[in-house]
Amino acid sequence: MSYIISGIQQVGIGVANVHEGFKWYNKHFGMDVPIFEEAAEANLMLPYTGGKPHKRHAILAINLKGGGGFEIWQYTSRTPQAATFKPQLGDLGLFCAKMKTDNVQASYDYLTSQNVKLLGNISTSPAGKKHFFLEDAFGNLFEVVEDDAWFGKGFKNTGGPVGMMIGVSNLEKSIEFYSKVLGYDKVLFKGENSFDDLAVLPGGAVTCKRAILTHTNERQGPFSKLFGKGYIELVEAKNYTPRKIFENRLWGDLGFIHLCFDIKNMAGLKKACEAAGHPFTVDGGAGFEMGEAAGHFTYIEDPDGTLIEFVETKKIPIMKKWGWYLDLKKRAPEKRLPDWMLKALKFNRKKV
Repeated sequence: MSYIISGIQQVGIGVANVHEGFKWYNKHFGMDVPIFEEAAEANLMLPYTGGKPHKRHAILAINLKGGGGFEIWQYTSRTPQAATFKPQLGDLGLFCAKMKTDNVQASYDYLTSQNVKLLGNISTSPAGKKHFFLEDAFGNLFEVVEDDAWFGKGFKNTGGPVGMMIGVSNLEKSIEFYSKVLGYDKVLFKGENSFDDLAVLPGGAVTCKRAILTHTNERQGPFSKLFGKGYIELVEAKNYTPRKIFENRLWGDLGFIHLCFDIKNMAGLKKACEAAGHPFTVDGGAGFEMGEAAGHFTYIEDPDGTLIEFVETKKIPIMKKWGWYLDLKKRAPEKRLPDWMLKALKFNRKKV
């Protein structure tokens, strides 16, 4: 690849109250390090916001144990809309986020003690990983799955997001997209059935084609060790007519609004996306700033219109109290940042 994908940077989640969202994900998933917080007008996403700019308030938070972050996103100029139906397994789009854990049983017990809505018991996926499912306080689905790659220490057994379950209309076409464009070239499992471990999900009894993908090559780039390995799970319903999860709604409405990858060499990525038939639909430009962070963001659509975001990070705050901001523009793009530098983000932790 002429470009570098460091990993899943974050999952965008539309909420009704950004501070309530941050509090819930902090308490239950350990997403306790805010990278930025900003209230401003989103005027670059017009293709997905009804052709009009809208005001919003967003917080990007991470868990220093490892994995990506959450971009917790709230409309403030309009009331964010929920889907008019309960999304079912196989519906098109971002269906269920994958959260990593170093102890499945301990995570299950902790979330049980917090009265979180758990869906069934611990089971084993076809890829051989122990996992369980839950629904957060806002109706979003999460899979907590065992993982053995960790970056630092946190206060919960869970780390951040490491993947997403995505409803698709054509499994083979989507495998080609996620393999060629995003590097998910290793198939851990592929089959067609009604799967016992998915039965606890809404619509989980559906017969479906299912593929669990990861990447053969270890990710490179400044944040690659923090993000760790990523997973994409694709589900194509066979005895159910799927609906688009975000049909008749705007980007930023309630639910999972995008899956974001941290990248290097946006120009090279642009050429590759165009060659694959998935050109940028939004280009925020190289000088975009969001709160205390800065970078270049773009969007493409997967074969079913699911939004994939790319961010080439230029600047992030490391120690806000002392005015230490990391400028990434002059660093070798393939090199990982020193562990101590990213671990200094712990001084920005917020307790709830």
